[in-house]
Amino acid sequence: MNPVQLNEKAPEKFQVKFDTSKGEFLVDVTRAWSPNGADRFYNLVKSGFYSECRFFRVVRKFMVQFGISGDPQIAKAWVAASIPDDRAQQSNTRGRITFATAGPNTRTTQLFINFADNSFLDPQGFTPFGEVTTGMNVVDSIHADYGERPDQTQIRIQGNDYLAKNFPNLDYIKTASLVSAQTT
Repeated sequence: MNPVQLNEKAPEKFQVKFDTSKGEFLVDVTRAWSPNGADRFYNLVKSGFYSECRFFRVVRKFMVQFGISGDPQIAKAWVAASIPDDRAQQSNTRGRITFATAGPNTRTTQLFINFADNSFLDPQGFTPFGEVTTGMNVVDSIHADYGERPDQTQIRIQGNDYLAKNFPNLDYIKTASLVSAQTT
């Protein structure tokens, strides 16, 4: 899980299946929408990074966020492994997936899926790289009672132990895997 080694160029289009505690959903990725984002996502999925990740921030009518490893050692390795921003080609509409960011050039591993039209995020550097094409009903059903309460610093330090103890009903990703890829 060394960020420097996970740098393979993604196919032009690929599909990822998320098997979650709520069921399955599929994400179709188009590299041209966000090349750096698609490449990072592709490498994280191939490496198994998202397995056992919790959906730790769920704000109804806005978005669901995930992507801090439940293993503190892995989370620590990735916390500063940022990628350059991409110029937005698509908008943050319902079902689109994008990397979370804390400012210019700070995208690492955290992702969110838009529950609604959040196009106000477009000029802020939130660049969609794909969209949920099957199973948005599964995404809509992710447990939301904790809202924004889980502390991201504590997730990085303590991992899933912190989440299981303090937020036992969080839904999670069992596995995320490549389903198909198109290189032309």
